[in-house]
Amino acid sequence: MSDETTQAIFGDAVADSLEKPGRRRRGPFGRKKPATDEPPRFTHCEDCGAELHGRYCSKCGQVAVDYHRSFRHVIAEVAESFLNWDSKFTKTIGLLVIRPGWLTNQFIAGRRTRYLHPLRLYLLVSILFFLCVRLAPIETKPQIKANLTAKDRAKVEEAMKDPNIPAAVREQVLKGLAKSAKSSAAKQAGPAMPAEVPSPSPAPVVRGHSKLLDDGSRPSWLKQRIKEKVGPHGDNVQLLGKTLRDNISTMMLFCIPLFALVLKILYFRQRRFYIEHLVYALHIHSFFYIALLLTVFSAIAAKHWAPALETPLLWIFWLAIVAQVFLSIRQVYRQGWSMTIFKFFLGGFVYLFVLVVALAATAVATIALP
Repeated sequence: MSDETTQAIFGDAVADSLEKPGRRRRGPFGRKKPATDEPPRFTHCEDCGAELHGRYCSKCGQVAVDYHRSFRHVIAEVAESFLNWDSKFTKTIGLLVIRPGWLTNQFIAGRRTRYLHPLRLYLLVSILFFLCVRLAPIETKPQIKANLTAKDRAKVEEAMKDPNIPAAVREQVLKGLAKSAKSSAAKQAGPAMPAEVPSPSPAPVVRGHSKLLDDGSRPSWLKQRIKEKVGPHGDNVQLLGKTLRDNISTMMLFCIPLFALVLKILYFRQRRFYIEHLVYALHIHSFFYIALLLTVFSAIAAKHWAPALETPLLWIFWLAIVAQVFLSIRQVYRQGWSMTIFKFFLGGFVYLFVLVVALAATAVATIALP
């Protein structure tokens, strides 16, 4: 998640903690200490002067909070509000994994105090998900240049005899060496000389630091930017991939309202407000992130402890995710099986097209931006 989103969550946690009443402290033997950090009991609103009958002013709505509080108290409340590791958080996550559609219905029906707000839930889950994605390494296959000499290839083959090198890496490198040897042999043999040798073509014309192609056309701006980002020999491909991966979190944040718009169009006859579709979109994306993390961690554990179960386990998890999304749509929108199946596949196809377009736009923006 981007730094702006993290700062917004932290700022919300700070504001929320400052508006919470202080807690009564207890001594080592359970005896209550004087509540020095608790706000005084205001009798009148500090803003408009109206008489108070609770924590909020009935005239202007200002909360009766004393902001003269110790720094230790504020830090403790900020940490509690930001992490939110209480029964509300665990209950919401459990219902999100087991019954995401039911959780959406509860929020729309007005029963909201027992669960996390959908937006805060999505932000917390997406931060966790994309943090795990950023920590995952990007594997690149070893590339063998075609201009290796016979002596260099012999050195690489000798180095590949090391038993500590993984078998997959050794096989890939040996294939690259064989391909390099064939390419070198083809270059040494050269093409068959024609009866009449054509005159050499003129050197490419340079205009404004941009070389023309063989057909005389100028390379596109996008091709030039890709060449600059990737590097002359493809040395920066991994760095470009990391940058694109980091930008996907921002892309998904903008795709959620589009997914809600697709649902609004599919179920326009139900005359639901757009915010209801947006709540379901936040819940189902949060569910997908959690389910995907559970799938990846389970596959990694199976790969180390029971390799034979890795593929069946992946299939079971993916089928369970698809079934859960389908059942949640039917539970939220309450339509028949045939209509739900039709809209499930139609909406999935449309949203997949939206994701592909958004991913292409993100890739272009990653290449275009400095």
